[in-house]
Amino acid sequence: MNLTESFIHSQNQLGEGPLWHPDEQALYWVDIHQNRVERYSLANEKRQTIQFQRMVTALGLRKSGGFIAATADGVGYWDGQSAQVALFAHPETHFPENRFNDGKVGPDGRFWAGTMRERVDLDTPPPGSLYRVDADETVQKMETGLHISNGLGWSPDRRFFYLTDSPRKTITRYRFDSNEGEITERKIFLHTPDEPGVPDGLAVDAEGCIWSARWGGWKVARYSPKGETLQEIHLPVEYVTSCAFGGADLKTLFITTAWTPLNADARAAQPLAGDIFSVEVDVQGQMPWRFAG
Repeated sequence: MNLTESFIHSQNQLGEGPLWHPDEQALYWVDIHQNRVERYSLANEKRQTIQFQRMVTALGLRKSGGFIAATADGVGYWDGQSAQVALFAHPETHFPENRFNDGKVGPDGRFWAGTMRERVDLDTPPPGSLYRVDADETVQKMETGLHISNGLGWSPDRRFFYLTDSPRKTITRYRFDSNEGEITERKIFLHTPDEPGVPDGLAVDAEGCIWSARWGGWKVARYSPKGETLQEIHLPVEYVTSCAFGGADLKTLFITTAWTPLNADARAAQPLAGDIFSVEVDVQGQMPWRFAG
């Protein structure tokens, strides 16, 4: 399947973290390197950009309204309107070169988010970790030894949790305990050393299949729960960053992209780099969960 036209001409430097808001029928996403949160309403086709003073790297819906947000400086709450995140936790103050990266609310009502170093050095010990943020604002370290803690998601039966480490070209699967918020039985679900690009953000559909964006790979790939390639969506841009299901029937796949690694000539050759793409697919996604705090 090929996509040739963008849905939103956003031109994000590092578009990431798409999140569907079913109450508003709107798509939210972040432009990490330009400190922006973006919103696009499908109802009135209007785009809104909120400019922050710090990196906002991922968002999750809250049951009480507004959002929980991961930033370069920790985790906090965002009211959905202002340009401020009210931070309440920063578990890596001792790693000043690290920042949060991708994050999502899980079916357990907790916020899961991981860290990375902005400049990756594969010859040094991996500095990234995965954290779980509970409703009482306590933070638990759940995994260590990650170069870039990235795309994450849950199977629809809540039995499995998926986590990406992009430089290693791997997606890891864990057994997931929704009641306790625990992950066990770590197993490599997907390793793609010979495939163009690296796995980035992901979404899991209602059939339990994983849709993984390929940074540097020009595509989003759909994998079965056994890791078999079922479908590929090819895009006219190289750096595909993440994807999320949305729309009235949850059958629209929204895809974020970036231009941050491109020089002037490469950007001219990829004029849609940084835009949001959308494609109608034959399977539903899962409704986004909400943070219990």
